[in-house]
Amino acid sequence: MPPATAKRFVCIHGHFYQPPRENPWLETIEIQDSAAPYHDWNERICAECYATNGAARILNKEDKITQILNNYARMSFNFGPTLLSWLAEKAPRTYRMILDGERKSRGIFHGHSSAMAQVYNHLIMPLANRQDRLTQIRWGIADYRHRFGIAPEGMWLAETAADTESLELMAAEGILFTVLAPRQCKRVRPVGSGRDGNNGTGPDGEWINTPNAMVDPTHPYLVRFSSGLSLAVFFYDGPISRAVAFEGLLNSGEGFVSRLKQGFHDSNHPQLVHIATDGESYGHHHRHGEMALAYALRLMESDKNTRLTNYGNFLAQFQPQFEAEIYDDSSWSCDHGVERWRSNCGCNGGKVGFNQLWRAPLREALDQLRDAVTPLTEKLGEQLFKDVWAARDGYIDVILDRSDENVDRYFATHQHHPLTQEERVCALALMEMQRHTQLMYTSCGWFFDDISGIETVQIIGYAARVIQLAQELFLPDFPEAAAALEPAFLSTLALAKSNVPSASDGAKIYTEQCLKMELGLDQVAAHYAISSVFSTFADETEVFCYKVNRISYESLTSGSGRLALGRARVSSTITEQSQVFSFAVLHFGDQNITAAVKVYLPEDAEDYEKVVSQARDLVLRANFPEVIRLLDRHYSLDYSLTSLFRDEQRRIVQLILNSTLADIEGSLKHIYDNHASLLHYLAQAGLPKPPALALAAGFAVNAGLRRALEADPIDIQLIRSFLDMARADEIALDSPTLSYVADLHMKRAMLELQRSSGSREVLDRAVNLARGLSELPLELNLWQAQNIWHEILHSTSEMLAGLAPEERDAWLEGFNDLGFCLSIAPDVFATQDMGVQRMAASQTGTREMKRPLPAEPTAARIPVD
Repeated sequence: MPPATAKRFVCIHGHFYQPPRENPWLETIEIQDSAAPYHDWNERICAECYATNGAARILNKEDKITQILNNYARMSFNFGPTLLSWLAEKAPRTYRMILDGERKSRGIFHGHSSAMAQVYNHLIMPLANRQDRLTQIRWGIADYRHRFGIAPEGMWLAETAADTESLELMAAEGILFTVLAPRQCKRVRPVGSGRDGNNGTGPDGEWINTPNAMVDPTHPYLVRFSSGLSLAVFFYDGPISRAVAFEGLLNSGEGFVSRLKQGFHDSNHPQLVHIATDGESYGHHHRHGEMALAYALRLMESDKNTRLTNYGNFLAQFQPQFEAEIYDDSSWSCDHGVERWRSNCGCNGGKVGFNQLWRAPLREALDQLRDAVTPLTEKLGEQLFKDVWAARDGYIDVILDRSDENVDRYFATHQHHPLTQEERVCALALMEMQRHTQLMYTSCGWFFDDISGIETVQIIGYAARVIQLAQELFLPDFPEAAAALEPAFLSTLALAKSNVPSASDGAKIYTEQCLKMELGLDQVAAHYAISSVFSTFADETEVFCYKVNRISYESLTSGSGRLALGRARVSSTITEQSQVFSFAVLHFGDQNITAAVKVYLPEDAEDYEKVVSQARDLVLRANFPEVIRLLDRHYSLDYSLTSLFRDEQRRIVQLILNSTLADIEGSLKHIYDNHASLLHYLAQAGLPKPPALALAAGFAVNAGLRRALEADPIDIQLIRSFLDMARADEIALDSPTLSYVADLHMKRAMLELQRSSGSREVLDRAVNLARGLSELPLELNLWQAQNIWHEILHSTSEMLAGLAPEERDAWLEGFNDLGFCLSIAPDVFATQDMGVQRMAASQTGTREMKRPLPAEPTAARIPVD
């Protein structure tokens, strides 16, 4: 038993991070087939982890939800800034849950936030130069302030890779603490001891060596610097952290809590048992891990002998009593320090027969590129900025908000003189080039087994963007230096040999994969032109990180042939580079499309109008061969459907296929309708069904079910009829598609209820829908619908303010029924803000009913934001 006066605290830290996956030229993540059924890996991991931790379920023994908790409010966490940017744009509901959890954490932990900042681009700090380290720290702090509205107390280092210089720079920027692995501690001694001392384990005042992660992790340590600054370091509990990440500790919430408590000593001194793992452990690496975490947090919160805390809160109460020195160039994920990011050290993903000799020349190539553009940046930058490196540090404000007003404020602060528009474009391109020099050092590029992996190809793509921008910027004034950048880069990169024969080396990956991503404004114009044949655009539209302003557009049709002609201004929302293009698109049905674009200048107006006039006449006479010859004389027909950016290409191919699929669906349904009785007989007699007839039956029944589920209101009798047919004829249901349609319908119904101001009619429709869906033999994903029920629960007093008491009671009774149909236990449902409370008590005015903690979670749902 712990001493009665013991002060025992627990902190669970999650490092939530994904490498940037955006196309360097489009600033968006293109579809990744390996993440199916999701669009990309960010979306998939968000659904499995980031979203679920914002609304984690605790279930009873009947698998009914009794609590929904925001784990971010009670754990310690950091998010990669580039990941937060993606979440803010692509998963706003999840992003709001993270912000809400952080805000609540300050209320729980006496004003100390559970969110830590992070070095911005997740690069390995000991391997970066001083200027890049400063930028990473300053960008990370600025990003944190932008999102959470306060200054960060702590900062997470990528891979916890640390050296004394990096820690001192963090302290100089106002950071109070960081978290490191226990093996990164070199030696410790009591605070206040003399500066001298011998190695070993001598009397008080001497340094005590801590080899093999022997440091006591239950209290913070002070790292002092020669400048007089200092920084607190928390060395996390290694064995328990490994058990969470690799040993299945999240299989049981109770087991998780029990193992955490084993980290305490039998001592009266204040102790902190704390762990640190990838945040993705809680839901992505370990299914339902967020539920085990929620249950563990709830258990510990009710424990009289332990208290939940975060690092800032603990540090404010208990200052370090020991100081420490760390091993420079050390990390949590490499047994050899930081060699995983520069050499063939043996740390890898385990592919047999692979080596990582490619790591060294890859880093050397990037270092050479960075160092080559640095003096050029300074020479050009001094013509545009007061201080080019201060301007780079301040560029984070533009990265976070690219509105015209904010960019103007940036230039007002940093410009050397009032810049012309041409100079603004140059200045923004210079900063973008520097931003990509940071992106190309993302640590994941070295982490895995081969240079041909998607993470490494990604950082080589960032280097390609650096080279493209550098050549555009520096060729006019520094032609020799600019021209030498790419050959020098490729010469070194060619030494990075792949273990995959077809990939060859880094230079081939650069030329065959990364340069294929490269684009200019003309490709954007071609994308817009081809898409315009299949879509209706407003006068101004966005194409990823570009803005297209239509100047003129004409569509001419004759038979199956179509010609689109137009002019448009294409502008980069990143660099403000802008150009007017004219374009022509010929479409002869299906995938048969060809297009051309070229720069349009004012002096081209007369020739352009002549081409339009002649083309108009030729199309009216259906003389398309002559149209092609006309366009060949004025354009180069270089673009086709394959020229579209990947997502739009998929969308348009699907549009082309839709009519074909509709024809097929009609034919199969007709076959089934005409031969259904025969199929029934074969099923009843146990005779084999002809594959063609079985195919028609499966298609017809699933299509009918899909339409019945999409109907509003839902047709329960029709659904039952189709389900009876499926059972009778032994037809396999298209569960993924049907589940998706059902989930979406339920979500829409809940959103309508949320906006209905207590409408009984809308509530009844939602209840009927939920009851009908509960009859389906499908695993439904009701995550969003459940969350909306939870949100409505918090706002019932406002929603029902205009109802009479008897109407209010009836509405709440129906709302309880709806919750039950959504796998919620409304009679015992509790939230972290309301405590354990019976909803029925709240609606009837009876006393709150107490009950024990619910049973451990046994199931979860995967959300769609």
